[in-house]
Formats: sequence, C-alpha cells, structure tokens
Amino acid sequence: MTNVILWRHGQTDYNLGGRVQGRVDIPLNATGQAQAEAGAERLEDYLGFLVAATGPGGVAPAPCQIVSSPLSRARATAQALAVRLAAEVTTHPGLAERDFGMWEGLTPEEIEKGWPDAYAVWRTGHDPQGVEVEPRRAVGQRFSDAVRSLAATTGEGPLIVVAHGSAITQGTTALLGMDASTWFGLRGLDNAHWARLRSSHRDPGWELVDWNAGAAPTALLP
Repeated sequence: MTNVILWRHGQTDYNLGGRVQGRVDIPLNATGQAQAEAGAERLEDYLGFLVAATGPGGVAPAPCQIVSSPLSRARATAQALAVRLAAEVTTHPGLAERDFGMWEGLTPEEIEKGWPDAYAVWRTGHDPQGVEVEPRRAVGQRFSDAVRSLAATTGEGPLIVVAHGSAITQGTTALLGMDASTWFGLRGLDNAHWARLRSSHRDPGWELVDWNAGAAPTALLP
C-alpha cells in the first residue's frame, strides 16, 4: 500500500490579493512561510501517526520521498518539511500549477471586465476559450500521471507531493477516476493544508482518506 500526501504551498501575496497565480513564480510571503513551518510541524506528527499505524512494529519501512512543483512557493514549503525529516527535495514538472495564460496576475474583477464571456464560462467551472488557459482535463491528466509515476518508484515509504491548489484538485479528481472537465466534487485545499490518498487494488486504484487536513491527524481507516 502506497500513501501519497498532496500538500498545498503556503500563502503568497497573490493569494492574499485574490490574483490568479498559475505559472507566475510568486514566492511565499511572511504569512506563507509561517504557514509552511507550522504545517510542516503538523505534517511531521501526521506522518509519525501514519507510520505507527501502518509500518511493521511502528517502524517506517522506507523514508519519505518529498517531490515538489518547480515553482518557488512550493519548493519553499517542501523545504520546511525536508529540514524536519532530514530529507531532500526533488522537483517534477508535471506538478506545476495550472497555466492560466493571459489571466495570470489578474484579479477576478479585472478578468471579468476584460473577458466577460470567457469569465462567465470560467465561473461555471468549465474551460474558457481564447485566453490560453490550460484545460482542466489536461491539468488532471499530467498531474495524476506524475503522481502515479512517482508512486511507482517511491517504495513503501510515504510520498509527499508539494504543489498547488488547482493542480492538486484536478489531479486528485483524475486519480479518483473522474473527469476533471465535468466533475467538481472537491473544493480547493487551503494554504499549507494537505490531502492523503492511498493505493487500492480496486478501481480506480486510489482511495481518498483525508482532504484539507491541517490540524491534528484524523483517525486512520483500517
């Protein structure tokens, strides 16, 4: 059984200002760095709880693997945990945030003013056309492909994936066998919160155990 933790980065000034980030490489702000440190502390406890419940004799069968999106806000968040676990952070391009094309750096109000029809489509959850926004299905496919590939080589230790709100939501949707272009059953993760999935022998191959966790560990299912 493979456990995968999907951890969203801490707050940035774009998050604070309600601006679309996408691929813009915005760093954590002071609040975001504090969130990353606090989240790493809670996640370290959560991982210990997970190992005690699943590892033989309470001993981790293999060390955690920490893999981050290449964007600096995710890498900085990942590093807060890596220091605690004496682990290294690697990156994978498939974990990057959704590309929001012409809308990156803008507020919803600015987008609505400049592209009212495309904005209306976006607000329904569907893919706006003509503004170079990466389709939801494509985001889900590349992110889920990356997670599956990483999980296949991580051994028995937990895989920690540090990434972004939209990418994690659509990637998780795909891992659960849903079409991210038509299914909207997951709300976005809060900053520095995480989800946990574990591999399953039943379709679609993954089970969602926790979503938007960030405080005390939740009880593990048998």
